[in-house]
Amino acid sequence: MKDLPKNNIYHEARLFLLMAFIMGNSLKTDAFDPTVITTAEPFKATVPTRPVLQPKETVPTTGNYVLNDINRKPCIKISMGVEFVVIEQKKASYFNLDPAYTKISGRCGEKEAVFSLAILGEGGYLELTFVKNGNRSYLSKIRANLSPGKGNKNYPGVMDHETMFPNDAGCSLKCKSQTELHLSENLRVKIMSLQFQSFNLINGSFGPEVECWGDFLRRIIPIILGSAVVGLVLIGILIFLVIRDRRRHSGYDRL
Repeated sequence: MKDLPKNNIYHEARLFLLMAFIMGNSLKTDAFDPTVITTAEPFKATVPTRPVLQPKETVPTTGNYVLNDINRKPCIKISMGVEFVVIEQKKASYFNLDPAYTKISGRCGEKEAVFSLAILGEGGYLELTFVKNGNRSYLSKIRANLSPGKGNKNYPGVMDHETMFPNDAGCSLKCKSQTELHLSENLRVKIMSLQFQSFNLINGSFGPEVECWGDFLRRIIPIILGSAVVGLVLIGILIFLVIRDRRRHSGYDRL
């Protein structure tokens, strides 16, 4: 009779250990079950990896950017699409700037303003320097750098002491044609669907639109060529009529 309580104790202890083992396995399984540890929102990468160069060109997304001064008043407003072109071993690769993964910075002065777009993830940047001279403003300097891939490659470039995109104060310059800028032997930047205004922004809106020189040439050159062709055709017809008229009156007169 004295052994029975011991057997009962051993039996209960075994049951206790067995239940603890089962519960432990259950907790361990839940801890590593992906359906249990999922959060309310799926994970989203806020910062992309470094730029990935593409073998073919595509049309870049047009971004709308505004740089404010220390009083939070807009001093530069730009709408544009940007494509970086890397030339290596005579082969071109491309990267389109994504407005969703860029950060605006810069400074606004009375006669000079710097507008910078940085690619998130330390992928590079594009920097534009605007100068105001009297009632005219223009783009005087462009700096850029692209750091693609997983390595430490950098493709820097700069154009300085320039007078690009001159414009009247209070007006916005609009350029539908593509502008390609050669910043270095290995780096070019293409700007598309451009409209910008530096200085003299009223209520943060673009002023009256002015056609850029590239669009003017693209529009006027076909007219000039067409007029030249028409002029050559008319000259040819006139020469033909003169020659034919002379042939009719040439020869010997009868006595």
